[in-house]
Amino acid sequence: MEPTPEDTKPAPTAGADAAPVLETLERGGDVVALHAHPAPADASALAVLWPAMGVPARYYRAFAAQLTAAGVAVVVADLRGTGASTPAPSRASRYGLGELAADVGAVLEHLGPRRAGRRTILVGHSLGGQACALHLASDPAADVSGLALLAVGLPYWRTYPRGRRLPVLLQTQTLAAVSAVARVWPGWGFGGRQARGVIRDWAHTARTGRYPARNGVDLEAGLARVTTPVLAVDMAGDQFTPPGTVTHLVEKLSAAPVTRERYDPGAAIDHFRWAKHGAELANRVAAWASVVPPRLYQP
Repeated sequence: MEPTPEDTKPAPTAGADAAPVLETLERGGDVVALHAHPAPADASALAVLWPAMGVPARYYRAFAAQLTAAGVAVVVADLRGTGASTPAPSRASRYGLGELAADVGAVLEHLGPRRAGRRTILVGHSLGGQACALHLASDPAADVSGLALLAVGLPYWRTYPRGRRLPVLLQTQTLAAVSAVARVWPGWGFGGRQARGVIRDWAHTARTGRYPARNGVDLEAGLARVTTPVLAVDMAGDQFTPPGTVTHLVEKLSAAPVTRERYDPGAAIDHFRWAKHGAELANRVAAWASVVPPRLYQP
């Protein structure tokens, strides 16, 4: 469960003054925006960061700067219909999780020249992390060196603490019903405006604990074949993606080496605010990225 954070302004950038360069990639009439941060000259890894549902790329400005300070090149994508990606979701929007996962692959191909000679690390927050994992499920041999899942879990209602399970089930299925009738999720207090297919697929995972097959691809079987190393971090104070939801997702990655950690920097953080207190986490991601076996980009 993830409402849109009230404050989506970028956090202070800790001395990183250079603004990212905006790039765009057309995806069947939709445009995916990419925010390329100035890269360290000696960066041995490129992190491609995918946000949570309804959260614009600019929200991660401080965290991207901290990754850059740790020696990692960073590109932050806007999910379809969010931030600088266009158009806003409407009743004509037909995409779901499968298309978001395909966007990950298209962005990786677009970034090919910058990936050459570097480890590519997919970094995902919440829904963005699910899109990254599903990209690997559809292409388990992808030339990606690592997958960092930051506050990413499958919102299966049975994995929540007692007392929250039925409310989670009721809310997710209510959103799906409203989206089906309205043919778009209007963003009423949750997740920003979203294509009905995204809400449909997300609600399916909340109800069943499994990803729906899309375009003939069994995503559950694909996840079990992924061998890319995974860093899975749950956040202190996160009520929307508690540890049980993270466990439920990473257990599907049964062939992948998984490093499981908890982030508690001492500041008041939650599902969103970790990105504004993420210096220690950025250093941890950078250190992990430097030692995962390289799977270098092959044009």
